[in-house]
Amino acid sequence: MGSLYRGIPPQEVEGTPDFCNEAVFRRNTLPPRSYYIPNTSLVLNGKWQFHYAPTPLHAPEPSVFGAPSGGTASDAEGWTTIQVPGHWQLQGHGHPHYTNVQYPFPVCPPHPPTENPTGTYRRSFQVPSSWAPNSQLRLRFDGVDSAYHVWVNGILVGYAQGSRNPSEFDVTPFVDRSGLNEVSVRVYQWSDGSYIEDQDQWWLSGIFRDVHLIEFPSEDRIEDWFLRTDLDEEYNNGTLNATIHVKASSSSVRVSVAVRELAKNGGATLATDESGDVVDGKINIRIPVDSPRKWTAETPYLYTVEIVLFVGSSLAQTTQQNIGFRKVELKDGLICVNGTAIQFHGVNRHDHHPLFGRAVPLDFIRDDLLLMKKHNINALRCSHYPSHPALFDIADELGLWVIDEADLECHGFYDAVARPQDIPEEMDYEKRKKLTFARAAKYTSDNPSWRNAYVDRMVQMVQRDKNHASVIIWSLGNEAFYGQNHKAMYQYAKKTDPGRLVHYEGDPQAESADMYSYMYPSVDRLIKLAKTEGVKDDGTFEKPVVLCEYAHAMGNGPGGLEDYEEAFRSLKRLQGGFIWEWANHGLWKEDSDGKSYYAYGGDFGDIPNDGTFVMDGLLFSAHKPTPGLLELKKVIEPVRVSLEDGHLVISNLYNFVGLEHLTAMYSVEALDDCSTPLSSGKLELPDIHPGSSATIPLPQVAQYANFDKETWLNISFTLKQSTSWADSGHEIAWFQRQLSGTKPSLKSEGDAPSHISLGLHCRQINADLAVEGEGFSFTFDKVRGYLTSWIVNGVKLLEVDPLTHAAIIPTLWRPPTDNDNPLSVPYWKRFGVDTMTSQLRSSVVTPGKDSVVIKTATFLSPPVLSWGFEVNTQYTISSHGTLDVVVHMKPTGFKPDHVPRIGLSLRLLQRHFDGVQWHGLGPGESYPDKRSAQHIGVFAKTIADLQTPYEVPQENGNRMETRWLRVGSAQGTPTIRVSAGNEVDWSDNCEKNFSWAATKHSVKVLEDAKHPCDLVEEDAILLRLDAAVAGVGTAACGPGVREDLLVKVAETKFAFTLEALTK
Repeated sequence: MGSLYRGIPPQEVEGTPDFCNEAVFRRNTLPPRSYYIPNTSLVLNGKWQFHYAPTPLHAPEPSVFGAPSGGTASDAEGWTTIQVPGHWQLQGHGHPHYTNVQYPFPVCPPHPPTENPTGTYRRSFQVPSSWAPNSQLRLRFDGVDSAYHVWVNGILVGYAQGSRNPSEFDVTPFVDRSGLNEVSVRVYQWSDGSYIEDQDQWWLSGIFRDVHLIEFPSEDRIEDWFLRTDLDEEYNNGTLNATIHVKASSSSVRVSVAVRELAKNGGATLATDESGDVVDGKINIRIPVDSPRKWTAETPYLYTVEIVLFVGSSLAQTTQQNIGFRKVELKDGLICVNGTAIQFHGVNRHDHHPLFGRAVPLDFIRDDLLLMKKHNINALRCSHYPSHPALFDIADELGLWVIDEADLECHGFYDAVARPQDIPEEMDYEKRKKLTFARAAKYTSDNPSWRNAYVDRMVQMVQRDKNHASVIIWSLGNEAFYGQNHKAMYQYAKKTDPGRLVHYEGDPQAESADMYSYMYPSVDRLIKLAKTEGVKDDGTFEKPVVLCEYAHAMGNGPGGLEDYEEAFRSLKRLQGGFIWEWANHGLWKEDSDGKSYYAYGGDFGDIPNDGTFVMDGLLFSAHKPTPGLLELKKVIEPVRVSLEDGHLVISNLYNFVGLEHLTAMYSVEALDDCSTPLSSGKLELPDIHPGSSATIPLPQVAQYANFDKETWLNISFTLKQSTSWADSGHEIAWFQRQLSGTKPSLKSEGDAPSHISLGLHCRQINADLAVEGEGFSFTFDKVRGYLTSWIVNGVKLLEVDPLTHAAIIPTLWRPPTDNDNPLSVPYWKRFGVDTMTSQLRSSVVTPGKDSVVIKTATFLSPPVLSWGFEVNTQYTISSHGTLDVVVHMKPTGFKPDHVPRIGLSLRLLQRHFDGVQWHGLGPGESYPDKRSAQHIGVFAKTIADLQTPYEVPQENGNRMETRWLRVGSAQGTPTIRVSAGNEVDWSDNCEKNFSWAATKHSVKVLEDAKHPCDLVEEDAILLRLDAAVAGVGTAACGPGVREDLLVKVAETKFAFTLEALTK
């Protein structure tokens, strides 16, 4: 053991492991610095040897690491290989564990659990012979979860924690430059730091970011640099204030700093200066730059700064850093960049990959940011830790406003305080905060023994990312309550970097923040906060309001985005927000039974867990867009168009640029049974400055005002030229407006009736009534009063549902969404909305020469309860074989206030139908509060393509504003055509243009399935025709559906016409 500890002792405080001591978070690490990996570096990623132990005491001792073949036989036991970067839980050791708020271990800080899995990594390396023999050698780890000791050649070099922060160790005296060396890392799954790393994500351990061996000059070198840009009062001319940290062995050291164009822009030198005035290891250089192009998220123009260190006349070291000239400040109470108030259209983003967890490949990160730009997203909050360092270079290049957030969250203390008090989650959030937050803060945030650990997390973030133009706001962490340690973090940030603003949502009075920040308020509450919080008697305010999290994008959602955006546009103090969140965190899992799926909490046997709450993103787990992302893109588009007095009013919602980079094209189309182009052309856009509007004449469309079909004007705004994030022709915004409209004819052009009218006759068949015409028959169940069969030309189109005993029946239920589950589902099920039954009260058949009318009175009600709907249904069968269904529903009894939907459910034989066409909103799904991304048109899809494959199965695929719907097959069997019945048969609380959904998955299957692989298809097409459907809201974490977008239980009338057509 004597040679083992020639470095530092094994514990900072004897008798207390470093990972159990909140005062010990770094031992023998070098000062933090800007992220920079020079060419003189060796990447140590790849295969490492690995040993997994249940506790630290079971981990192998480093003294055997250098022994051939792993030492003795017992020494070699338990060793395998592992990929770095990576997580051991995703490589066969232990299992992933998901919690949102709650800690997965007892709450007794700073003590981690005794059962503390420990991974020991080791690998060999050799110093390149080209490196100078006397250079400094550093070992750098960019991310290790959660705490770790490092040995080099059996010597304990240091210790670090702060999982998403880097650490560097000077290993110069411990390395053999002429031979083989071995680095060993012992990683602890749990540490005292785990208490303040309780972010809403998977608990995953190991070396998950890059590892480098880096060479720096030994005597004279550039240690770090801080490049700060400033602009004059007119925001025209710029200044570069450069602080260069150097290690100098003599007074002959000097530094030259040059500002240049990027090589792709010609590389010209704008300005240069030099200095040899070293004070406390720093050289300060101020360089004026005349009229530099300014960096913004809309105009991400970068320059490069070259820093050269000279010793006498010899060049000792050169480094480069890209910068953007911009100035961030609070001005008139608003967040301003270059003197202009900005609007955040942002998202919260975790580092996550469905196979690799937080070990995210760089191309995957870049693809994320490209997707953001392509969907009009202009801002990114790093949730809830500093992202991979490469992300910031990409954000600088592409143009994104970034909130960089400290690796800090301790939300689990809330449960430790709230559960013993039996505080219900349904209680008002502000009341819950008063009962819990102050006590929860006492664990760490307002505990002086944790002050240095908190400040260190701020220091590491600021020092690593301080030179990035995209980073305009530092954040003190997330959901860590509020205490004296946050104040210390704020003071450090402001002292070190006064040129950026500071955010922290947990500070309700914005004492240690430059803005008021909120999570998930309703729109009404948000507007009230903006008008009252921190507002003086004269109406002025010193700080803006942002939403660091809103519009929880879980499953089929988010709904209500337009309402938030309208509030942002209406109140200048509301400077936008950040959607929660960017992507689902599903981890790909393949079970022994052959099932494979994206897993969430509980799928790995992880207890306790927070289940599906990790699946709440705008992207699926493979980072492909959900309908929610398409909705967001449309809602936040930077160009808006309205039609006023026969003119187009075009509004530029950009903050900094005009619309000269866009091409505007228009088209007019007629819609009936197909889409017919009528005209198209280019719109000439005038100069429209940011934040202003201009009026231009409508294109020549007046002749379509009285057209005998629906005519629509479409305008598309696309990129004229390719950018760093999208090709030319990429659509930025679009507009659609109806010019004329008539109700479409009942029959499709080119279709023929399925038969010739030769009269109708009725037949009694036991308990059934058959209504027959030439080539068709309808069968009714006289016991229950419902249609049970429809046959055309010998082909059975509708069949009986085994649960309802009907082929067509009024229904209220649908599969729940994630947003329904917290409040609506318990409410609906309390009223039995999911278990409605039907009773026949009366039926009357009235035969006629040209039609047969069947009127039924049924009572739709649930077991146990006494409320229900009195339903009067009239079925009219014409001699041509059309079926008109008119439904009149009147609620009675102690009824619910709202239900998921009101409409009809039909069961179609699957073998006869495989696709649909429709005239309405499309091509994707739409709901009353999530429809902006869809436009009116004529569309066609297969039944399979109608489904949205949410990774947690739920309600999906509704289409609204439908004029007609055809369900058919390419095999020549009859097509069912559905249209809305007579307008007089629709009540005002219904959607005259109906909604529909078609699927092979029953409500029960969708409701019970945990994953898409659990979905079992019916041998039928289940078709919904709805008079009213509810919005989706964001109640999984936030406000529910807006009151007027609920389906109220009230007297309701609606009607549909069904016809079988043949080619």
